Amino acid sequence: MRRVCFLLKVKEDRLDAYKRDHEEVWPELLDALSRHGWTNYSLFLRPDGLLIGYVETPNWDAALAGMQDEEVNARWQAEMKDYFEAIGDANADESMQPLEEVFHLD
Repeated sequence: MRRVCFLLKVKEDRLDAYKRDHEEVWPELLDALSRHGWTNYSLFLRPDGLLIGYVETPNWDAALAGMQDEEVNARWQAEMKDYFEAIGDANADESMQPLEEVFHLD
């Protein structure tokens, strides 16, 4: 199982709306994430908008690629796009760059 951590930046004036949208993530999106190997997926948000994502998956590239084929993901990404800083024309899921893991306590 690969542990993946990534960073994104939520616009400070959109923090409350971003949190509200994640209180009830669409069930069909949750199903798609599970089908494509996203497990133990968590998002953490700092007051200045720094978003830390963590997920465990057998294959990160396959997990991302699988979601690209899901219509529900396209709708979700369109809803989320305006929340983020510095992603340009990309979607948030296209901007997730895994951080290098330098330590893990087993």
